[in-house]
Amino acid sequence: MQPRKPKWEKRLPKRLSVNTLDACGTSVILPIEVSTTDTSEVHSVKALLDSGATGNFIDRDFVRMKGINTRSISHPIPVYNVDGSPNEAGQISKVVDVVLRYKTHSERTLLAVSNLGKQNMILSYTWLKDHNPEVNWQTGEVQMNRCPPQCEGCRVIRKGQASRRRMETRALNVCRSGPLPEHAEDLEADETPIWTREAEYEQED
Repeated sequence: MQPRKPKWEKRLPKRLSVNTLDACGTSVILPIEVSTTDTSEVHSVKALLDSGATGNFIDRDFVRMKGINTRSISHPIPVYNVDGSPNEAGQISKVVDVVLRYKTHSERTLLAVSNLGKQNMILSYTWLKDHNPEVNWQTGEVQMNRCPPQCEGCRVIRKGQASRRRMETRALNVCRSGPLPEHAEDLEADETPIWTREAEYEQED
């Protein structure tokens, strides 16, 4: 009998595919930070955003060089090329558990450890589909403004934006409810003395 998959391993796909391992005209390179969940070490890495791949990968040599701890999976995952042939890097048997950060975006994710050649990390079509970022393929600019609720850093940003919108709405409602209050200085400048009969008597004396 095959061992039962642990809960965290059930998040992994049953198969993975790799489209290209080299940057080309249809790819974007993102400056990423990964923080290990067990040791909290932070590493900077250039990630290839590849819409043809179906899994998120990290290079085996990069993991070994940085001393990042890996997790073994009970059921190795086959990896295929875009033409359906088995990838020469072989099956995925290890993953790394990291917090991935890009600008204000952060998420906890599992990266499949494989031989990526010239690339240190690949973020795939699956990642694009889950986060639905705005990608400018001409300039390479990526805006993470449509992320799902589980993205921690994005949730904080959205919370701040919602708070600012509520404050702006309240201020607008106050303006609509009546005239703007006058400044105290203006009131003092516009005040004219009130003459009473007692004041007149005081002036005559």
